[in-house]
Amino acid sequence: MWTPTALASEVRAYEGQVWRVVEAQHRISTNRLAASLADQARLEALAEAAKPDLPKAAQGLHYLLASPFRYGHRTPSRFRRADERPGIFYASEAEATAIAETAYWRLRFFLRSPGFEPSSATSEHSSFTVDVRSEQAIDLTCPPFDAEQARWTDPNDYSACQDLAAAAREASLALIRTISTRDPEARCNIVILEPSVFGGRDPVTQRTWHLRYEEDRLTAFAAFPAEDQLVFTAAGFGLVGPG
Repeated sequence: MWTPTALASEVRAYEGQVWRVVEAQHRISTNRLAASLADQARLEALAEAAKPDLPKAAQGLHYLLASPFRYGHRTPSRFRRADERPGIFYASEAEATAIAETAYWRLRFFLRSPGFEPSSATSEHSSFTVDVRSEQAIDLTCPPFDAEQARWTDPNDYSACQDLAAAAREASLALIRTISTRDPEARCNIVILEPSVFGGRDPVTQRTWHLRYEEDRLTAFAAFPAEDQLVFTAAGFGLVGPG
């Protein structure tokens, strides 16, 4: 097991542009509940007051950058235990990798919801980029971490990664670079532990994607005029249904 002291001895710099994909939100949900702009502002203020506090370093960031640090989630993820706060900002070095990660979680949800019939309608998603830079990073693709690659990329057991992230936080590390288990080309994800690594307060929206599930496949189409198309299956991710 990696200790905070051992991790601190392996720090390196990281700098680059990273990608994230989110479900598109075309209008604020409070619009449908408010009769006027003043009422809407009051509703939004009440909603904001009810949310968990943002870490200090995330205050002032665009909500797409700040929100992942605000919330813990009941479902654990690779580098975060269930209900752990502050949260983690997951991103990818390539847009296609971020799409693959999104596709995995949608297919996983579909497959593990008994009796659920996914709609054939498309869901709309947005990809965006943000520049990041840190002097407090570790790279799991490089020695000495690469000797344990099987632990960092285990498709089902996240315990080693969660322990590593906990030790990294204790060592005041800000960023972890790791191979994506979901990307068929094994490109890299970036695990951001500290919002201070962002090069700006706002993301840059890049493209719209439409995801459609039919005939046991999830297809991601880039919006016109782009012609990019990515196809994913549960079997391709090694997913199996309950029981």
